[in-house]
Amino acid sequence: FVFKLTAAKQQDHFFQAAYLEERDAWVRDIKNAIHCIDGGQRFARKSTRRSIRLPETINLSALYLSMKDPEKGIKELKLEKDKKVFNHCFTGTCVIDWLVSSNSIRNRKEGLMLASSLLSEGYLQPAGDTSKAAAEGLSDTPFLDLSDAYYYFPDSGFFCEGNSSDDDVVLKEEFRGIVVKQGCLLKQ
Repeated sequence: FVFKLTAAKQQDHFFQAAYLEERDAWVRDIKNAIHCIDGGQRFARKSTRRSIRLPETINLSALYLSMKDPEKGIKELKLEKDKKVFNHCFTGTCVIDWLVSSNSIRNRKEGLMLASSLLSEGYLQPAGDTSKAAAEGLSDTPFLDLSDAYYYFPDSGFFCEGNSSDDDVVLKEEFRGIVVKQGCLLKQ
């Protein structure tokens, strides 16, 4: 699940995603950014806070940390759908239920708005065909309050069995050169 980006100065940069869909999403987004910049447009990430008009009192980063709390946060599960096993994820319904129980929202409609903001800002990621289709704009809302819409935290160790790179062997010949910087991609 590696892709290569060659910079104008003929520098090659290799990026490795956790699974196939993540790699394809990154390639698509990078191509969109290149197309935007080549067209003379200024490229900037749109802020969810401005587009959805979240109240200034809501701190998405603090909310995210609360959601990840091992004792009081959202429980990460091993879920199965369409003969695939999704590890370290949770359902859209679980997110909305947690937001209601933690008094972060007054009703499920507000929960959808807040969860959509968390998704758009990269605090949550879609983990299945249903949730990915909604996140790409094929639904009324980017986030779905459904028990068959799966999501995960970007740094949770999520993988879908059959799409995991953990078992793949990467040949050393594929990576020539010096590692300049090594890290993890977080889509924001």
